[in-house]
This record gives sequence, C-alpha cells and structure tokens, in this order.
Amino acid sequence: MTSLTEPAEPEPDPRASRPPLVRELLLVVGLFLVYKFGRQLANGHTAEAFHNADRVWSLERALRLPGEGGVQGVLLDSDALVHAANIYYATVHFPATLAFLVFLYLRRPRHYVWSRRVLAALTAAALVLHLSFPLAPPRMLPAAHLVDTAQVFGPSVYAARPDTDTMANQFAAMPSLHFGWALMVAIGLIAATRSRWRWLWLLHPLLTLLVVVGTANHYWLDALVATALLAVALAALRMPAALTAPRLRRHLLPAPAHPALPAPLHGSGTPAPWSAHAAFRTPPDSLTAAQVLDRARIPVQVTAGSASAATTPPPVPTGARR
Repeated sequence: MTSLTEPAEPEPDPRASRPPLVRELLLVVGLFLVYKFGRQLANGHTAEAFHNADRVWSLERALRLPGEGGVQGVLLDSDALVHAANIYYATVHFPATLAFLVFLYLRRPRHYVWSRRVLAALTAAALVLHLSFPLAPPRMLPAAHLVDTAQVFGPSVYAARPDTDTMANQFAAMPSLHFGWALMVAIGLIAATRSRWRWLWLLHPLLTLLVVVGTANHYWLDALVATALLAVALAALRMPAALTAPRLRRHLLPAPAHPALPAPLHGSGTPAPWSAHAAFRTPPDSLTAAQVLDRARIPVQVTAGSASAATTPPPVPTGARR
C-alpha cells in the first residue's frame, strides 16, 4: 500500500527548484499579517453586515438550498460530536494549511511554488470581498434560529460580542476561507502525489464544509463563493507544464505495438535454432519471397537414413524419361 503523500514523480534535483527558506518564511508571514490586519478594516459595519446577512439568507431560500439547521441538528444530538466540531473549527484550519505548505516545500518544491501562489491569490480575492461585502454569520442572524455552538459548548475562537473582538473580524463570513483553503490543500496534495488513496484528501474539505455550516459560522453560499474564487485562481495560475507532463505521458501515451523480444542466449547458453542475416532485418514488406528465402539462411540438419532438400536429387523432367 502506498502512502497518501507518496510523491507523484521523483524530481531531478529538489534543491535546484526549492526557493530560499528565509525568503519564503518572510513572504508567507507577511501575507498572513496583511490578511489578518486587512480583515480588521471591515469591523464596525454592523448594520451593513446584518443587512447583507438577511439578503444571503433570503437568496439561499430562493435557490432552495438546504437549511444550515439540518447539519447543526445532527451535531446537537451529541455533546461529543458538537465539541469535536468546535475543536476542528478552532484548531485544524491554520495547522493543516501550514503542514501542507511545509510538506510541499520539502518534498515537492515546484508544486509548493504553484500552490503558494494559488493560496495567495485566493486569500487576496477573499480579503477584497470581506472589505466590500461585510456579512454577519448565521449564528448571529435571528431569522436563522441557529445556536452559536462555540459559545454554548466551547471552545470558541471569537469574543462573545463582535464589537469587542480585537483578534478577529466576525463580519467576514463570505467567502469561507476555512473551506477554500481546505479545498486547495486537497487539490494540491492530489496533484503532487500518485497514491491510489490520494483522492481521500477530498474528505478534508468535505468535513470542513460540514463543520463550518454545522457550527453556524458560515452559510452554504460562503463555501460556493470560495469555490468560485478558487476556480478563477486555478484558471489564472495554471500548473506548470513540467509538473503535468510526466503524469500525462504515463497515462496517455500508448504502449509499444511490438514489445521487444528477449535477445538469444550466447556463450554457455543454448544457441538459437537459427539466426537471421543482417540484411534480413529490412522490413519484410519491402522484400520479395525469393529475397526472404535467400536471406533467411535456415540450416538444414540431416540424420543418417533421412533425406532433405540438401541431399534429394532434383526431379527428372518428363521429357527426359525413356
């Protein structure tokens, strides 16, 4: 059984394609800080955030999307399940993405550069939408009749009141970067590995989707918008051809029509019954029957008391009989 993270193709020299570590650390930390502080700019738009929440909720009902309460109802049936969902929401998002980047940096440097660019583009697009479309999560919307599972059951990463929360912007529900990052992690690992089990990485975004909806932190539309933004980022930042060519060659190129035959044994091995002259290696379609017989040079062995083509006299013409 192969590992879920078995590399897709051995890279010729990972060190040659791996970017400098210090530069990458500064770049990733810088992008994270810009995103973290940029989200804070959307704080204070309480009235607009709740107005947009009413619009999103009405749009979901018009589109006949399933209610978020259906997922939350399953979680609330079990204290252990709702605690597990809260812990997953609070602890998996950043560590899983960081572990994904570290793995690619060490094992698949060229995939790392591509994945980092896609994640940066997705996060930048999300930040623009957070600033232009503040949105209160469904746990704050009275019309949704949902429970704030983190506040009731714990643990919670948010303050009880959004206006007193100095660590996070609770009005940045759309798009859901919890789901968007999880989906990119799955896509990146599927692209960078070759294990037959690699498709199981899709369970990560699926589980993340159920968690963010079940804990009432996001709407279904938040995940749909994140998927659309990721699709645009993937279309704009295509995977380099050098990363896709080996896999395409392995899966798309046909096998040889005439597999090579094993060479005849020489020396102490058993000799081949006959060997063709070098001239016979010309394609048979370009030889006449007489040339084939002349160039084959098939030896004839004659034992005592037997006749062969080499010893049997030619037939006498009919006109020569007496």
